Parts: sequence; C-alpha cells; structure tokens
Amino acid sequence: MSETVIKIENLSKRYIIGHETGAPYMTLRDTLTDVGKKLNPVRWLGKDTGDKSSKEEFWALKDINLEIKQGEKIGIIGRNGAGKSTLLKILSRITEPTTGKVQIKGRVASLLEVGTGFHPELSGRENIFLNGAILGMRKEEIKKKFDEIVDFSGVEKFLDTPVKRYSSGMYVRLAFAVAAHLEPEILLIDEVLAVGDAEFQKKCLGKMDDVAKQGRTVLFVSHNMDAIKGLCDNGILFFEGKVKLSGSILDVVDHYSLMFQSKKANLLHRYNIGSNFVEISDVKMEKVNIRYNHPIIIFVSTISKKTIVKATFTVTIKNENDNVVGLSYSFDCFELPKDLEKLLKIEIPPFNLAPGNYILNITIGEGNNEQGCKVYDGYFNILKFSIFGDWSKNGSLIGWRKSWGNIVINNMIISDLTR
Repeated sequence: MSETVIKIENLSKRYIIGHETGAPYMTLRDTLTDVGKKLNPVRWLGKDTGDKSSKEEFWALKDINLEIKQGEKIGIIGRNGAGKSTLLKILSRITEPTTGKVQIKGRVASLLEVGTGFHPELSGRENIFLNGAILGMRKEEIKKKFDEIVDFSGVEKFLDTPVKRYSSGMYVRLAFAVAAHLEPEILLIDEVLAVGDAEFQKKCLGKMDDVAKQGRTVLFVSHNMDAIKGLCDNGILFFEGKVKLSGSILDVVDHYSLMFQSKKANLLHRYNIGSNFVEISDVKMEKVNIRYNHPIIIFVSTISKKTIVKATFTVTIKNENDNVVGLSYSFDCFELPKDLEKLLKIEIPPFNLAPGNYILNITIGEGNNEQGCKVYDGYFNILKFSIFGDWSKNGSLIGWRKSWGNIVINNMIISDLTR
C-alpha cells in the first residue's frame, strides 16, 4: 500500500475582512480638516470623518481532514472562493493555518501564481539556481537538469534577461519547467497554467503525468474539467471552505457539474411560447461523464396547467461547434394530468457517439412526429456532458479524430456478391 505523504488534520484558515462603513473617498479638504481636528479638536465642530470600518471573520477553510498517498494524481475543483488555492498555499508554507496541522513527507515544488518563487530582478538563469537551492538541491544536481529545463521552457533566448521583463506566458513557462524538472516528491499546481498557450498546456499536462508515473505526487487545481479528467485519477470537491466530496475524478466532476444544472441557475436558457400549458420545472442529467456506448439518462420535472393527452419530449445533441449530431424523440406519447407535478426519466439508448464534449437541448410539447408537435417549453445550452472511454470493441482503431465526425459507425456490413 502506498505511503501517506500529506496528512491534514482539522485544518482551518481564518481571515479578517474589513468593511468600510464611512465615506470611501476623502478629498484633500477632508484630510486637512481631519488633521486640524486632531491638532485642536475644540475648534472643529464639523462632521466626523474618522474611521468607521467594521471587521468580519471569514473562514477560507474549515475542519479539513485529508490523507494523500504517494504517487496519487489529485484534481482539486470548486467554485472561486471555495478554498482550493488557500489549501495549496498552506501546503507550500506560504501561509500558516489558523488551527489544525499538516504533515508533509518529501520536497514540495509549487506553482501557484505568476511570480511565486522568482526574484524579479534576477535573470531566468539565476532564478533556476535559486529555486533549486530553495528545494534543497545541490548545485551539481541543478546543473544536471539545467539544459532540460531551458529546453522545456522555450525561453533560451531570454535566459540572461531579468524575469521582470518576461511576459506572463514566458514567466509561467520557466516557472513550470523549474518546478517539474527539479525532482520534487510533491508537485502543487494552481490555475496558473491557463496563462500559457494551448500547446504549452498540453506539454505541462504530459509532464505532470510523467512526474506521477515516477511515483511522485501531483495536486492540480483547475477549472478546466477536461484537463482535470485527463490527468487525475482522484478528485476533491471544495465548497465554502469544506470538502464536499472526494473519490474518483469522474464521480467528483459529475457531482460538481450537476450542482449547477438547475432551473434557478439557468432561467436565461428557458424557452416558453407563452401558452404556459406545460412547464419544465427542473432538468438534470444522471451523469455528465458518460462512457462510450452507454445510455444517456435525464431526469425532468414537469407541471401542467391542463391535461396533456399526447405529451412528447424531443432531445437534441450538439457538438462544441453548435452543430446537431443527434436527435431523439419519444415515439409513444404520454399523458400529463392537470396540476400534477411529475418526475420523468428519459433514457437515450447508445448510438455510437464519439468521445468528446457535447451540449443537450430538451423540449416538451404536444402531438407526435407524424401529425406535428407543438412545443411548449424547453431548456437550451445548459446540459453539457462528455463521452469518454474505449469505443473500439475490436481494437481495430486506436483513437478517433474530430475531423472524422461525431457519430462512430463501426458496425459495417460487407456482403460478398461474387457469382
């Protein structure tokens, strides 16, 4: 069993937030008046311009308990302000916890924000050696990795230029190259990789995967769910400073995505022609990460102002370019009684949808495909999902390119007509 390299017990972090309750802006006259009042308070009878601020406690993290094993690739996700970056700053020793303790076994390299760990007045070359020394490496070890770091970063031309003159992209390139190549036992990466271009992000994800395969531990914070799913095996979901869920990365991403698939959060994506006969009160998918050749399952809540005898659903699936790649509708109409809220399950059988990202639209109406259907309500462009996994049962093809299309037709039938 893998050894525990990070143990977090009852960890909490509190910040004090100041609130300005007085005038937020003071003119020069106000400032001079305030000085005069302090010199001779008896002569000044004007309004009080003193400090009227109040303070509030904010718990960025609250009672966190985690154990992370050696070699794990952990994706940390959550909304802005959920506590993800605060956790990495505590693990990096940038800030101290308010309560609780953290035990770390091994050297930690972190890339939390542009500028972390670099001295702006030093050149790129000097910062490589500085960071290596901070990690506890000898000069000979740094020299051994030096050419590899420079080659990966792609900033060789500017290596002897002070890093304060680097663009944010160049800064991140060099900082990531240093953090990943100087052989830390634990690598902490925040959303900072989003600064780099797509090609460099791909290189970084590949390097982090290599680091993990060498038995080292990676903690990756990102809002890019595709990158998280591609790199990480396990995930942790933070919500309001607490761990809401931990487990396999697909389960965690599913839970996070489904948290926001609700009517209240997506009213702008509703469609209603004004009849108000039928309303979709809520809609969500069972999973947003669906294995290839598995059904797509949707749960829909409806309420009807009148009895709809021939109610029907239509589901449209579009790719990332907004092109329709599939459509499904209920062949058999069903009845919706008046004033009765119903929860309905819609299951779309597998139809060889290629791995990738998709958007699902759903409408409800009255009628059928032959006689015509009148649409009453629908949800558009809010249900996003991904198809993943090995779609080639026979192993005859290795992968699928987007340029080939979205529908995989892999059951070709060949007949021999030779006479």
